[in-house]
Amino acid sequence: MIGYNSPRKLDLHSRQNDIQAGSPPARPGKASRNGRPSVRDEERFTPGFLDIYDRLVTFDAETTGKRTPGADFIKKQPFAWKPPGVVIEVGFVEMLRGDRGWRKARTWRSLVNPDGLIDPAAIAIHKIRPGDSKNAPRFAAIMPELKDFIGEAPIVAHAYKNERDFLNYEFARAKAINWGEYAYDEERYICTQRLFAQLFPGAGKSLTSMCDRLALDASEQDEKHGALLDADMTADALILLERQLNEGGSDAPRSWTLD
Repeated sequence: MIGYNSPRKLDLHSRQNDIQAGSPPARPGKASRNGRPSVRDEERFTPGFLDIYDRLVTFDAETTGKRTPGADFIKKQPFAWKPPGVVIEVGFVEMLRGDRGWRKARTWRSLVNPDGLIDPAAIAIHKIRPGDSKNAPRFAAIMPELKDFIGEAPIVAHAYKNERDFLNYEFARAKAINWGEYAYDEERYICTQRLFAQLFPGAGKSLTSMCDRLALDASEQDEKHGALLDADMTADALILLERQLNEGGSDAPRSWTLD
């Protein structure tokens, strides 16, 4: 249930035609308090914005399908009330900068026992059933390895606010932070959905839509979504999106159609 695997390879050299985004040049974004660009700035993504990093991690989580209760709601509950678990799987892909750009390195995934029910609609998406997570570790047990894998790297996620809120909730549930606090500073996150929307205004913003537009093979998602699979596709997309941003084109073929 916890394991390291070799990442799926993205063959950039087999792709031929460039995509022309047609988006206007980005203006410089503001810097956060530590000098790094902040994910909260809509004009964050400028050519070369990843040049200051040598390591990134992409992240995705699968959940029970339940919403994370807000901090105000939780603080009003009786002392004996136990907040239900939400995350049932986490997946990470490490990205390292090399001589020829970014490459995928280690991966890590784990099922998580949420100590609660899984919504049938969520099971239909990720195919994780209660029996699959029954003997999995609880989030508090995997947290040390999760924190070690992330280290000091920025966290890349698609629609990052969802993944951020899941981490915040589970860290607080494990009593690693207080309710309402952040597991990781906001400026640690890089959102591929926002970068994609900047380069392809008006296009569908889901992970599947982004992969289709970039001509990435997302066929494995036809059967089920998975945290590691989605984190891996997010890493592939970031490689292509960075090339698009820096060079005005990518190695993805012009095989997509307008939404």
